[in-house]
Amino acid sequence: MNFHRTITGMSPEPLSASGSEKLSLPSLQSKMKCDPEGYESELHLIYNQFKSSLELFKQQADLGFKSVSGIRNDPAVAKDLGDRAMFLAHVTPFYPTHLAHFPAQLAEFIRSSARTLPSGLCLHVTQALILLMNRKMVDMGDNLALFLELQTFGNKALRKLAYSHVVHSIKRMNQKHKNEVKNRALQNVLFEMLRQEDETKAKRVLITLRELHQRKVWFDERTANAICTACFHPSSRIMIACLSFLLDYEKFEDDDSDASSSEDEAPHTPQIVLNRESIYKAHHQGTIASKKKKKAKLQRAMRSMKKQQRLSSEKSNSNYHTPLNHLKDPQGFAEKLFSRLQTCNERFEVKMMMLKVIARTIGLHRLILLNFYPFLQKYIQPHQRDVTSLLAAAVQACHDMVPPDAIQPLFKQLVNQFVHDRSRPEAIAVGLNVTRELCLRIPLLMTEDLLQDLALYKKSHEKAVSIAARSLISLFREICPSLLIKKDRGRPTNPKARPKAYGEVNVLSNVPGVELLEEDDGNEDGDDADEASLSGTDDDLDHDEMVASSDDEDNQIANSDSGSEEDSIVAEDIDSDGSIDDNDSDVSGDEDDEEDEDDEDEEDEENESNNNDAKDSGTGVKDNKAKKRKVADFDKQLTDADASLRALKRLAKENMEPISLDSTDGFLSNEDFQRIKELKAKKDARFALTQHGLLKKGADSKSPAFKIPNSDELSIKRVDPAKLEVHVKKRMSKEERLALVRAGREDRGKYQARAAIKQKKTGGMSNRQKEHKKPMPLAAKRAKVAKSRIDKKKKQQRAGKQFRGKKAWK
Repeated sequence: MNFHRTITGMSPEPLSASGSEKLSLPSLQSKMKCDPEGYESELHLIYNQFKSSLELFKQQADLGFKSVSGIRNDPAVAKDLGDRAMFLAHVTPFYPTHLAHFPAQLAEFIRSSARTLPSGLCLHVTQALILLMNRKMVDMGDNLALFLELQTFGNKALRKLAYSHVVHSIKRMNQKHKNEVKNRALQNVLFEMLRQEDETKAKRVLITLRELHQRKVWFDERTANAICTACFHPSSRIMIACLSFLLDYEKFEDDDSDASSSEDEAPHTPQIVLNRESIYKAHHQGTIASKKKKKAKLQRAMRSMKKQQRLSSEKSNSNYHTPLNHLKDPQGFAEKLFSRLQTCNERFEVKMMMLKVIARTIGLHRLILLNFYPFLQKYIQPHQRDVTSLLAAAVQACHDMVPPDAIQPLFKQLVNQFVHDRSRPEAIAVGLNVTRELCLRIPLLMTEDLLQDLALYKKSHEKAVSIAARSLISLFREICPSLLIKKDRGRPTNPKARPKAYGEVNVLSNVPGVELLEEDDGNEDGDDADEASLSGTDDDLDHDEMVASSDDEDNQIANSDSGSEEDSIVAEDIDSDGSIDDNDSDVSGDEDDEEDEDDEDEEDEENESNNNDAKDSGTGVKDNKAKKRKVADFDKQLTDADASLRALKRLAKENMEPISLDSTDGFLSNEDFQRIKELKAKKDARFALTQHGLLKKGADSKSPAFKIPNSDELSIKRVDPAKLEVHVKKRMSKEERLALVRAGREDRGKYQARAAIKQKKTGGMSNRQKEHKKPMPLAAKRAKVAKSRIDKKKKQQRAGKQFRGKKAWK
């Protein structure tokens, strides 16, 4: 096949740069792809033209040739070179032997003269090289440094093209499976450039690593450690970029999770908000059909609540992958960054970022950096700039492995500076909230006198202060009720609760959650009752069934009371052995037993009260208590105990035999583990409903006011500075107040008097209004006036007389 048949309308002369515009390169390209063997001569011709254009362009660049228009290089040569480079890049896969040296030649040309190339030509040649890399004709590792260098040029389109190609090519390489060999080679190139002092290249490498880590492409420890080590770069701009990424990474995670959850829940119905009114309407208002619909809504809401709790627990356990979590040497990282913080001369915002990263690292890995807390102490002032962020960092840096003596000066500084009578209400509220968060992590910081003083702020007229004080009281009701006075203590779930001593660890000796199986009776009725209490009366049980179940419980309690009357002497004998405590039923809210002298006084008072009750009432348990320690009635009580053998067996079974689920083989089955998981989900849902006040009164009376997280959950949880000043009313400016006032008047119309609104008619005029507007003749007006005058005269004549009427008899 000759050249005349291949390119119609063209002369058989060799193609020159000036004649390249007459060529139809796209059509020739499509024909060469269809028949590669028939167009080898044309390929050699165009390849030779590319070489000549390349040499010509280099000569122009070396000689500094300038045309008449003042352009550095001839634009025709540049355009011809770019078109032929793109043409050869498209046909290279079809001619691997003929164009074997073309990819290396093109890459070398970009590497050597990229900074001197015109922007259009450089973009064209880069696109041709990217096309060859996508066709696997050029290795990515050999040209990765080149593409990172292209991102430092002034051409915005070229920077964007090189950056997107690097990110997408690495993502595509790891899409199906992780290629560790190639990843390791590419990471070595990037990490070496990140350690260089060149600020521009290091910045582009850091941006690339951040993007790959955020897209979960390079999600390993090496990448996380390389990003974290950028905090020690000599350039402050690189350090600030790295610090901001480490601080905002969890925000990115939250945004991604919100987007994914919104995409998943898009086809579903919106989540129903549970409140008391909806629960009441589901059982008391409407017809039977409407009640069923409302109950179904509540059930769907409960299922969605359980799903959200499950997703949140999964996120907190397995999907938490901040770069700080993968540090190989977190202690060394924190110490090195803290030493740089102490010696740097950066502005206050940068110091705050460094301080937050250090605190986050200490809390996440539970490190011990004792010099960090005295450094924070000098910033604990109410007038300090961004004081809530500083306090949040201080809370984040506290955990149960830090000695309380190291944080005690910081704690005293906080209480003395924020919580006093002359402080502003917002400062008091913030101080109480921070105190609660610190005591949640280290309860040993609080003393009895200080807690009772802080609890007095519950009577404050400021809402934020009273809420903060009550939250502090609620916390110590759960962790240590003995520090509170009896009035604030209430009825705690565990009156003998004590905070763990420093260094004390609870070692699990059983399967976590097995106590839920012990509390569960394993019956279907019990499950239904759990569902009923869990859903806030959101089940299909009728009111009569609930009353019947409560009656059964009352009967059981009465039977147990009668049984206890009959075998009181047996209980006393068991008490002497030490297996049963007779005073366990006395739940008064006190936290500890008194001393021996107080016990003797209480026994005397109890005997006197029992004697008085025995004199007053002739029936009941008090008589038996009064006669309990009388030796004369010993035989009678023994006879009553022998007569009630069933009560004796029940008492022995309840108190002498411990409940054991694994009495047969000592192992839990798969059904038991599944049951534990279900009971945990029910317990969490019950706690969530208790928090919102959606359970019936007494449905879960023993549940705590709030769930106290463990040390691992506290280390993972990020402290939000905005929550430390919750319920605090900030002073608004005049513009904000006016905007708030206008926002409330948007639905209103123009002000009008009430009389004007009443007189305003939407239809036509009334008959009276029409009569007023109707023109009357002059004679009719005079007749009307004369008639009104006569009527008025007759009325005046009758004014002084009284008409008695005609008598009915004569």
